[in-house]
Amino acid sequence: MEKLNAYIQNNKERFLEELFSLLRIPSISSDSEHKNDMVRCANRWKELLLEAGVDKCEIMPTEGNDVVYAQKIIDPSLPTVLVYGHYDVMPTDPNELWHTSPFEPVIKDGKIWGRGADDDKGQSFMHAKAFEFMVRENCLPCNVKFMLEGEEEIGSESLYGFCEKNKQLLKADIILVSDTSMIGENIPSITTGLRGLGYVEVKVTGANRDLHSGLYGGAVANPVNVLCDMISKLTDEDNHITVPDFYNEVLAVSSQERELMLQAPFSLEDYKTELDIDDIHGEKGYSTIERVGIRPSLDVCGIWGGYQGEGAKTVIPSEAFAKISFRLVPNQDFNVITERFSNYFISLAPAGVKVEVKPLHGGYAYVCPIDMAAYKAAEKAYTSTYGKRPVPTKSGGSIPIIAGFERILGIKSVLMGFGLSTDAIHSPNENYPLTQFFNGIRTIPLFYQEFSQTIKNNN
Repeated sequence: MEKLNAYIQNNKERFLEELFSLLRIPSISSDSEHKNDMVRCANRWKELLLEAGVDKCEIMPTEGNDVVYAQKIIDPSLPTVLVYGHYDVMPTDPNELWHTSPFEPVIKDGKIWGRGADDDKGQSFMHAKAFEFMVRENCLPCNVKFMLEGEEEIGSESLYGFCEKNKQLLKADIILVSDTSMIGENIPSITTGLRGLGYVEVKVTGANRDLHSGLYGGAVANPVNVLCDMISKLTDEDNHITVPDFYNEVLAVSSQERELMLQAPFSLEDYKTELDIDDIHGEKGYSTIERVGIRPSLDVCGIWGGYQGEGAKTVIPSEAFAKISFRLVPNQDFNVITERFSNYFISLAPAGVKVEVKPLHGGYAYVCPIDMAAYKAAEKAYTSTYGKRPVPTKSGGSIPIIAGFERILGIKSVLMGFGLSTDAIHSPNENYPLTQFFNGIRTIPLFYQEFSQTIKNNN
């Protein structure tokens, strides 16, 4: 640890400038105008991984954005860790809410500010620097592979096919991921569950053109009004999702496990203060932790239609749209749930409008057993860095490809996240505390050491 701390201290300015070279690239995968930026970012990652000490690195094409693959094989008989991360980022809108320029990273108040600072360039970059230390100090205890994709924020659609075609290349004992959060800066935690995801876009169409709201108001269906009414019927007064059979496959969680979940450090008042809300909202009969950890949910992520410019324009719009997501729990198949949602949503439409539901992407939930070797190694690594045992926690978020890895490659993942809930990922003013960034670099080599030793002992 002394040697590692000295290495970080002597190289921290270089580490940050290298990270900033990634953060300055607007690699927004959802916007086709940034296709060249995706290529630039992949190439920059290749340069950085080669400098860090991999034996080979290549940019591999997929049906969508490229995958950056790298490896260092020191001994085929040793364990292999496959590091997964993503170099694409979310859009930055609404841009007027940013306090700094999203793609001009700065350090202020002990944090790195900029899009991708946490999700996931900052967290992925910790692995490159931890690996660099182990290579240069000749203490790498196992083989390492890197796989960085450019489509995580849009569902990783091309990565599934990439994994199918490259099973041998990606062969490993464990997949190591830092794309999740800890409970708090001084409360280390390991994510043991991720919710699945379904995402659709709905469209309601009325008349064949926008209509004068005076001449036609009250005589024809208004698609915006109709859409709002349909959405309101997706949940009941207890915030229970009304889609028929939505909960059929949801497994009941034992009272014992629910009690254990409630032992995790959590302050409801701090939660409300942080979000500037006067009360919480969710499914009746469950705590906040349970609502985001073990229960499915349904949310409108965007809604639009009609005139939105300055001033007034008295029209009944011809069309209205919404983007709707549902977070799913183990046993729920996002394809089945999407079909059930589509059938129900269309059935809610009154006469006078047409409704379309377009599935966008989805994925399955994931569970990380706390008795597997990689989890125990992560637990020891966090304990060494933070001085306390990490808390296992279930995340309300989704990384659909993680379940895909298990299904296609037959490899479990361990989710060693260092982000915080205050990092504003996916929002304006994304940031990442320097303490978390450097603690990640300190912790990751300890994981390699513990995991490799455990596998060696078991063999």
